[in-house]
Amino acid sequence: MQFPMGILGSLYYFTIFLVSLMFMVKVFASDPLSDALLSFKSELIDDSNSLNDWIVPSGVNPSGKILACSWIGVKCSQNSSKIVGLDLSMKNLRGPLSGKQFNLFVDLVDLNLSHNSFSDKLPPGISSLTNLKSLDISRNNFSGRFPSGFSKFQNLVVLDAFSNSFSGPLPADVSEIQSLKVLNFAGSYFSGPIPSEYGSFKNLEFIHLAGNSLSGNIPPELGKLKTLSHMEIGYNIYEGGIPWQFGNMSELTYLDIADANLYGSIPKQISNLTKLESLFLFSNQLTGKIPWEFSKILPLKSLDLSDNLLFGQFPDSFSELKNLRLLSLMYNNLNGFVPEGIAKLPQLDTLLIWNNNFSGSLPEDLGRYSKLKYVDVSTNNFSGSIPPDICSGGELMKLILFSNNFTEGLSPSLSNCSSLVRVRLEDNSFSGDISLKFSNLRDLSYLDLSRNRFTGGIPTDIDQASGLQYFNVSNNPALGGIIPVKTWSLPLLENFSVVSCSLSGNIPPFQHCKSLSVIELSANKFSGIVPESISNCKELVSIDLANNNLTGPIPLEMAKLPAIGVIDMSRNSFTGPIPAEFGNSSTLKLLNVSYNDIWGLIPPQRTFRMMDKSAFFGNPKLCGAPLRPCHRDNVIPNGLELGSRRTQKLAWILIICAVIVLFITTVVFGIFYFKRGSKGQWKMVAFSGLPQFTAKDVLRSFNSVEALEEVPTLPDSICKVVLPTGITVSVKKIEWEPKRMEIVLQFLHRMGNARHNNLTRLLGICYNSRLAYLLYDYLPNGNLLEKIRMKRDWPTKYKIVVGIARGLCFLHHDCYPAIPHGNLKASNIMFDENMEPRLVEYGLKSIVQLTCPLQAKIIKETGEFNTSKKEELNMDIHNFGEIILEVLTNGRLVNAALSIHNTPKEILIREITDENDNDSSNSFKEEIKLVLEVALLCTTSKPSMEDALKMLSGLKPQTNGNGS
Repeated sequence: MQFPMGILGSLYYFTIFLVSLMFMVKVFASDPLSDALLSFKSELIDDSNSLNDWIVPSGVNPSGKILACSWIGVKCSQNSSKIVGLDLSMKNLRGPLSGKQFNLFVDLVDLNLSHNSFSDKLPPGISSLTNLKSLDISRNNFSGRFPSGFSKFQNLVVLDAFSNSFSGPLPADVSEIQSLKVLNFAGSYFSGPIPSEYGSFKNLEFIHLAGNSLSGNIPPELGKLKTLSHMEIGYNIYEGGIPWQFGNMSELTYLDIADANLYGSIPKQISNLTKLESLFLFSNQLTGKIPWEFSKILPLKSLDLSDNLLFGQFPDSFSELKNLRLLSLMYNNLNGFVPEGIAKLPQLDTLLIWNNNFSGSLPEDLGRYSKLKYVDVSTNNFSGSIPPDICSGGELMKLILFSNNFTEGLSPSLSNCSSLVRVRLEDNSFSGDISLKFSNLRDLSYLDLSRNRFTGGIPTDIDQASGLQYFNVSNNPALGGIIPVKTWSLPLLENFSVVSCSLSGNIPPFQHCKSLSVIELSANKFSGIVPESISNCKELVSIDLANNNLTGPIPLEMAKLPAIGVIDMSRNSFTGPIPAEFGNSSTLKLLNVSYNDIWGLIPPQRTFRMMDKSAFFGNPKLCGAPLRPCHRDNVIPNGLELGSRRTQKLAWILIICAVIVLFITTVVFGIFYFKRGSKGQWKMVAFSGLPQFTAKDVLRSFNSVEALEEVPTLPDSICKVVLPTGITVSVKKIEWEPKRMEIVLQFLHRMGNARHNNLTRLLGICYNSRLAYLLYDYLPNGNLLEKIRMKRDWPTKYKIVVGIARGLCFLHHDCYPAIPHGNLKASNIMFDENMEPRLVEYGLKSIVQLTCPLQAKIIKETGEFNTSKKEELNMDIHNFGEIILEVLTNGRLVNAALSIHNTPKEILIREITDENDNDSSNSFKEEIKLVLEVALLCTTSKPSMEDALKMLSGLKPQTNGNGS
């Protein structure tokens, strides 16, 4: 069908007319403020389509009202003629802002851009919003210097810029905003001193400057803030002490200057703050005595002066603080008695005074007048008994009393203390029965009663403590009794240790042991055979049966345990050959059968050749590598070989050679010990997982103590050593000044007691007054740097990323005080036998600073890097983000955080998903996208590792690897 040309021409012009009319209607329907918001939206990257209703509908707007008043986040006046509020918080928005539209919003009173990922500089156009009362830009990635000109905001009440990446000095001109009540510049990278002008605010109630890089002296002018009720200025690197003028802030209820490099004494004028409820001064270098005048601060609820250098006695006057709930004085040099009056504080629920020099008994009434929840008085010189009413409040969760001189039996109130979760009483002189009713302790997860004098055996109802994960009663020589039959049925039990307890009887059948990973039964009187049902313990990593009366053949079932790494069966009466199946285990590192009646051929697999021969000593009829070769015939029952006279001559020659070698070795070690004598006597500290070696045992295992052979697969300066029972460890040498030894050892003890599946264990310390050898788990499968270019499927990469996150989260959030890794990089992430990532070298930077205080001071003064703990924790998080990028790209993106933020995320995601060959799996693409998002956050806004792990763990169900 054909149309005449005239009709076609008419249709064309009519169509143009309709389009033009629709455009005119749309323009007519809009308004300048709605258009400005649409322009603002066009600059944003809205990944979640949060602003999907920001559209202008077709139609006429005859009323002249602002159409945007119906949009999400937009608040207008009652007649919809003005926009007075814009709340875009938590909308998953990102990108830089030009701010060119802000000059139209002259009526805006509230602007909230918080909890997004806006980046680049804060737009200068924001200075046109002079009617603002509240500006919240917190939890973004704004960077650069904070803009000047805020003195024009004379109506501003709230200025919240928390958790960004601002740098440079704090803006002094905000002090001219006389209406300001809330000022929050915390969590960025502001540097230089706090402006003294900040003391001139007339109405300020809240100031938060913590977690920056602020330095210099704290200005005493801040003491002029008469209206201030809340001050947080810690986690910086100030010089000097606390200004005494702070005692003039009469309205103050909350003061936090923790981890701020403060030194000097605590001004007694602080006691003038008679409205103060919380005082946090922990992790500084404060000296002197605790002011007794603090008793005048009657509203005080939380007082934390821990991790300082305070000395003197516990002030008796603290008995007046009737509102006190938290009292933490741990990690100081305090001494004397704990006043009886402390027990009568009616609100006290947390008492943390560990690692001091306190002595005497704990107050008799402790727990009688308040509902205690957390008590830790460990590592002091306390004596006497546990206060009888310590749990009378029924809420006691943690009772930590280890390394004191407590005596007598357990407090009766503990037997029915159903709230208990963690109990550590080791290294005391407790005696009597273990009078705990486990049927009442359903929530108890950790119980350590080791190194005491308990008797009466293990309570038979131990299987009723359904939450029990860790149980240790080792080194109670007169404990006696048997292992209760149903012990292994505990559903969560991971560690069971009864070393040197005079236990007897048979080992109960392992009917249930799904979580059990460590069993330590050595140095007892167990008899009978090892139950075949041990094959049910699929998670078992280590079992120590040494020094008992066990008999029978070596259980073949042990060879089938998928996770087993260490089996110690030495000094028993086991008979028969070593089953060849043990040689097929991919996880077994040690099978110690020394001093039994084992005979025949040691299986020829490499697993056994790599073990030290001492693991097989004391079995005359056992042969094969690493022992002497086996012969097919001429073997008599006692194991001595018959042969020709020529063979006997050869034997004598070998014996003489052996004597000569032994003589030379003795001389060498004699010279060595003579040379080392000036450095003091060697001592040995062994943590959980390492047999009780002496220092001599360890030193003899070194080929050369001064120059150990470095192993290419281990990080720099870490070496491999085989200890007497065949256990292979990694060793790192550190040196210290004698006067720094005690403080370094304290830190190392914290590291040695830290246990997590994604950390290499510090197994022991061999030391004298000038140096130490740190003994770590030996991890045989290399590090991430060596394997970064290996092609891996996505689940494997995800496992690596989450494993690293777990280890780092444990150091940051489960260790108190937090332990920064300090040098997180691909070469410091090793793989264990299950290819699970483990962090190595963690905390060593802190050790260097402890051992070389002068060096640390020079570094700090020259500004080479920020040595504050906050900065180190942030650097860990940044480095974690970098490592994620390396893992995602098989090592292509190294130190790439700065460059990739200029790459559009869509392109980045496409490149990374292509690299991971996941075109067939949309679910993997979503996971990759989320993990990449975490990497970008970690390298910009620095979320906490706890938050980062939560984001990563949201992908799949995760388990906590905390083993402490």
